[in-house]
Amino acid sequence: MRFENVSIVSVGHVDAPHRIRSSEIEAELAPTLDRLGMPRDVLQTLTGVRARRFWDPGFLPSQAATLAAEKTLEQAQVDRSKIGVLINTSVCRDYLEPSVACFVHHNLKLGSACMNFDLANACLGFLDGMQVVGNMIERGQVDYGLVVDGEGSRYVVEETVARLSQPSCDMAMFREQFATLTVGSGAAAMLLGHSRLAPGGHPFLGGVSVAATEHNRLCRGQVDRGITDSQNLLHHGVELAKKTWEQAQEALGWSTASVESFALHQVSETHTTTLANVLGFDRSKAFLIYPELGNVGPASVPIVLSKSEDAERLHAGDRVVLAGIGSGLNATAAGVLW
Repeated sequence: MRFENVSIVSVGHVDAPHRIRSSEIEAELAPTLDRLGMPRDVLQTLTGVRARRFWDPGFLPSQAATLAAEKTLEQAQVDRSKIGVLINTSVCRDYLEPSVACFVHHNLKLGSACMNFDLANACLGFLDGMQVVGNMIERGQVDYGLVVDGEGSRYVVEETVARLSQPSCDMAMFREQFATLTVGSGAAAMLLGHSRLAPGGHPFLGGVSVAATEHNRLCRGQVDRGITDSQNLLHHGVELAKKTWEQAQEALGWSTASVESFALHQVSETHTTTLANVLGFDRSKAFLIYPELGNVGPASVPIVLSKSEDAERLHAGDRVVLAGIGSGLNATAAGVLW
């Protein structure tokens, strides 16, 4: 999927306010770790995640997404009446219905003609939202579209810690729920627009998505727990990412060596290192957020992009790859010309 007339006008993020260290979680789990014969620092050692962020108790995904959207719109200085579509892509939800998008739409005081809906595809939701908005802009349906995401991990992490602290927790249970302890909170938003309206924007060139849904049970999440086959998820996910990147290079006319920055959905140290090795790029080209934020789901890629911009790591003309692997399994790799 290639776009000729789509640009990123602005991108922004908001970090949740409470920093929860892995050592704090490990301390709560100390009796279980001792009973199972595991080292006290197992979480940080195995994942490289030093901390993750939590919102205040009761803080809703729509509130988080609204904060990021307000920041992004302030940067863009675009009349809100010109925004034709708002897509929320978060895994987390305020309620089963109505959509998170309708709350964000109301909070932002967007016009009644602005379509608004949720789009869900695990950790690929934000990238899919960009593709949908890009298609709408390319077809002339809208001039501007806003993609938002607000993730909150407090409840699922606290529930998982409580469950793993029970005397009934055995090694199998600990292993299958371990990855949930890396999940973090955060919010991101991106305004995309027609390139003729955004002369200072960054061309979004589109990309490639590849499915391997025979692996649809390797990572399954509920509100209060996640079940993950980490070893097979890593193996099959990276295998799919390699296939996706091969196709994306052909579609974009890029090579690994020609890319200046890789904005990746990040899960852990092992995942990121393995992905870099298999795809053949130097890890210095990837701005890393997992050590302090953990796995922020679909918000991860735009947070990486926003933080890279804030850190002045992106320069005019840079080729930037946005890429991720989502439960299901699905993978996406897309290109931005900064």
